[in-house]
Amino acid sequence: MSAFLQTKIEYLSGVGPQRALLLQREVNVYTFEDLLQYYPFRHQDYRQWQKIVAIGSHTARVQLRGTLDGIQLLQSGKPRLIAYLKDDTGTVPLVWFKGLSWIIKKLKPGVTYMMFGKPTIYNQQISFIHPELEVFIPENTPCLFPVYRTTERLKVKYLDSKYLAKLQYNLLKRSSGCIPETLSDTLLKRYQLLDRTSALRNIHFPKDSTLLQQACFRLKFEELLFLQLQLLQLRQKSVKQRPGKVLQNTQLLRRFYVYGLPFTLTRAQKRVVREIYRDLRSANQMNRLVQGDVGSGKTVVALLSMLICVGSDAQVALMVPTELLATQHYQGLQALIQSIPVAIELLTSATKQSKRREILHDLQVGRLKIVVGTHALLHDSITFYNLGLVIIDEQHRFGVVQRAKLWAKQQDHFPHVLVMTATPIPRTLAMTLYGDLDLSVIDEMPAGRKPIKTLHYYDTQRLSVFRLLREQMAMGRQVYIVYPLIEESRKMDYNNLLDGYESVCRAFPEFTIGILHGQMQAADKAYEMRRFVKGKTQLMVATTVVEVGVDVPNATVIVIENAERFGLAQLHQLRGRVGRGREQAYCILMSSVRLTSKSRERIQTMVNTCDGFEIADADLKLRGPGDLLGIQQSGVLNLKIANLTTDGHILQTARAAAQSVLQEDPTLTLPKHRTLKTRLAYLQGQVGHWSNVG
Repeated sequence: MSAFLQTKIEYLSGVGPQRALLLQREVNVYTFEDLLQYYPFRHQDYRQWQKIVAIGSHTARVQLRGTLDGIQLLQSGKPRLIAYLKDDTGTVPLVWFKGLSWIIKKLKPGVTYMMFGKPTIYNQQISFIHPELEVFIPENTPCLFPVYRTTERLKVKYLDSKYLAKLQYNLLKRSSGCIPETLSDTLLKRYQLLDRTSALRNIHFPKDSTLLQQACFRLKFEELLFLQLQLLQLRQKSVKQRPGKVLQNTQLLRRFYVYGLPFTLTRAQKRVVREIYRDLRSANQMNRLVQGDVGSGKTVVALLSMLICVGSDAQVALMVPTELLATQHYQGLQALIQSIPVAIELLTSATKQSKRREILHDLQVGRLKIVVGTHALLHDSITFYNLGLVIIDEQHRFGVVQRAKLWAKQQDHFPHVLVMTATPIPRTLAMTLYGDLDLSVIDEMPAGRKPIKTLHYYDTQRLSVFRLLREQMAMGRQVYIVYPLIEESRKMDYNNLLDGYESVCRAFPEFTIGILHGQMQAADKAYEMRRFVKGKTQLMVATTVVEVGVDVPNATVIVIENAERFGLAQLHQLRGRVGRGREQAYCILMSSVRLTSKSRERIQTMVNTCDGFEIADADLKLRGPGDLLGIQQSGVLNLKIANLTTDGHILQTARAAAQSVLQEDPTLTLPKHRTLKTRLAYLQGQVGHWSNVG
């Protein structure tokens, strides 16, 4: 890498040791390159000026040009400084409450200024509080001027946006001939990209809008290209280093398909099964992520994969996060495979010792073909005769080290890995997070499934909601009422849950009501859930412990209290607890009348669509990729300029480019790829690797 770019930031004129320390702590700027990659979040367009007469109370940031027409320093009441800015359409007051003695020295009546600020209304008059003000000098004013994010601590040391722009300008002047190219000539020509030096100059100080757009595209493309190169190389390495067992006997699957499958598969399920079979019959370890919305039929796809494995004389481990889910999966699979002779068992921490010893022995000698379990499957005492396939449900509940333990149980080959998730992930995010996994999507629901009706009610409309609940329970249906339970307000939320339980008991004395929350003993939770599954409890008041995987086809209504406190993904997961039978199901979102714009948008999105992928895209736009999966600090999404919410098309272009490069030159040894290899090695040293699976 260029020694110039790796120069410590303190050696840049205008910085020094103290400011350097502050830049490191506040915005992670350590070197010249870090500063050049500290990009502006917007540009001030000095070509467009508004007129004072056109300013309204709802106008956003305003850009005015005018002369100062009087200055007043008022000491009565709260001290303040008022200056009047005048253009050819009117006059507007500018007001300051802080730094008055410093500001008044800079203000000169009769001089033309540029003013930037947000209008406010006081005493029915529009004014600007603490606006930005600069003397207007036409020949010194660029068309587009960069604006940088800063912090209060930086501002204390006068490192505001303008000073950061000055530092960038000085650094770019010094950097002539010192910024090496990172992309190959082939890529620059194929995608008509600016060279790196021009891109950096025009992202900070663009000559015009066209060059700004070209600089943006070049830098986003570069960032996403190297991310995809790392992921795809990791995948190449995985394929080479991890031989998998060849599983291709479909005799058992065909027998089940003809005589045991009680319904017709959707086109999406058939497509995903074909993709999995293609992986299983290859000599390489499968690493595949299956995304499927709630109720899309992932379990059947998993079962068909199991039957290919068992038919090829290998064993399967299905690992799920909770005992309740393990039991449900076990019972569901048992019911489906009654017509074929396949040994299946359930292994959890609740399994009795005598039964546990029997299961362990049968696994070791190969008599037991399918085992369903929780973390108990990771125990060192468990050995498999021939483990061929590991299926992991709700992968985000298991750590990398835990998954690796399952691999270690088979010495001569790596078991195939199938990861299933009911959390729809936007395609752009999936391509980034799981770029080293093959991705299958079940994007079609089984026939005959009625869409869930989602309704929004305010707390003041609770009686109307109770009428709907009574009607449903009178018809023999069951209901969930879910309360949030957030760690930061756990005590208050727990009290709200208990108050809600008591009010529901008073409202519905004729029905049996249960309660389920995280502070209960595991045995008590299992008891309450069993009663609800068997239909002995008509209404369940619960926290979000019912979010994942609980399957009660007779439950037709879920009421989500304080819906404004949940994210879109969690609301969608909770909604998936109902609508599993053939009856019409309802999701009721309860909220207070006072909602923020984002809360209102989340709730409206839920009302408008049941499509998990639409919801995931909306969630990505509302919250951003870091919040969405809690990976802001993981290093994987440490993006400086690209935005997965808006740059999906650039990501796809960059991925196609990365695939093309590695297809031609897997190890980047060709002379024309030397620049790519050098930059990639540097970035890998900076970030390190991430997990191979999920």
